[in-house]
Amino acid sequence: MSSPDLVSSVDRPHRRRSARSRTKSPSVTKSTTNTNITASSSSPTPTRVVFTAKTSLSPEPSAKGTGVQNITRKVIKTLEGFVHLDILEMNEEENDSEREKEEHERDTGKEEEREVAKELLLANGNGVVNGVNKPKKIDWEIPRKVLHSSIGFFTIYLYLSRGSAKAVVYVLWTALAIIAPADYLRLTSPSFARVYERWLGFLMRESEKKSTNGVIWYIIGVNFALTFYPLDIATVAILILSWADTAASTIGRLWGSYTPRLPSRTPVLRLPLAPRKSLAGFIAACVTGACIAVGFWTLLAPIPRRVEGGDVTWFWDGGVRPTGVDSPAFGGFGGWLGLSLLAVFAGLVSGVAEALDLGSWDDNLTLPIISGGCLLGFFKLLGAVSSWLS
Repeated sequence: MSSPDLVSSVDRPHRRRSARSRTKSPSVTKSTTNTNITASSSSPTPTRVVFTAKTSLSPEPSAKGTGVQNITRKVIKTLEGFVHLDILEMNEEENDSEREKEEHERDTGKEEEREVAKELLLANGNGVVNGVNKPKKIDWEIPRKVLHSSIGFFTIYLYLSRGSAKAVVYVLWTALAIIAPADYLRLTSPSFARVYERWLGFLMRESEKKSTNGVIWYIIGVNFALTFYPLDIATVAILILSWADTAASTIGRLWGSYTPRLPSRTPVLRLPLAPRKSLAGFIAACVTGACIAVGFWTLLAPIPRRVEGGDVTWFWDGGVRPTGVDSPAFGGFGGWLGLSLLAVFAGLVSGVAEALDLGSWDDNLTLPIISGGCLLGFFKLLGAVSSWLS
């Protein structure tokens, strides 16, 4: 074997080992643009395999994370929408329940107001309850009304029998000196109140059992009229208290629920009217007052003994006599003209005075004082106009 052959035979195993080592440890090279992986196989002529990663085939990790976040946000918003709808439904249910509760309380309050109005109707008379036509037993207060009306007949008897007004006033003040202390004991002593109401309670209203008895105000009002007004005017004022007030109370209880309530104030002078008063009671008081005035001054007043005593303010023949003139015939609003004016004025005064709302003032006190004062002023006005005309 020659030397070249020996060298080549010695050098060939060395090349095989080098190639085998390169096959076991392939080399990997990186490029700036693409990732290339080069591997040498164990074959004598190694082949190069290149793997290139393209972004278009699979999304980047950042894009994938963004998509998941978007989906998560949509899911959360959807859930929030469902929760918001549930909250709205709960709020609506709570609002509905609160609204139903308020309506129930309002209806209950209205029912209570109606019940109070019914009690006022029965206690004070002449009232009306809006929208309530339900029949209910009415307390007519017959014993009280009989006593109330009988005072009018007794007053007429005293006028026709030439009874002295001063004597009547003294008798009434004496009666008041007994009744007032007894009423004070009734309000302060429960034992005395039981005895008092056992014998005289049928003449009292329920509203008077805890307050001053109406008889006291009745006596004071009558005495005021007899003391400060002419006798014929005082008599008519007492008759209005006795009969017009009774008529208003009776008719108001009977038909007050079928007529509207009176306005809170009068159209003229804006006088306050009681809210419990009805139109039926007002009309009854007006008609009764007009009939009292017409009947008294045409039939009862001009009796000779009262005319001679100067107790008559108005005459059919001469009306209201002018000052300084000796009874001119039909010169002072006499006849039908004067009687018509007197009837209309007395009727309106009776109705308004009975319906006035003066707070805690009792109408047994205010009715004779107001009606008598208005009639006296009316006659003064007619006398002044008659004097000016003559």
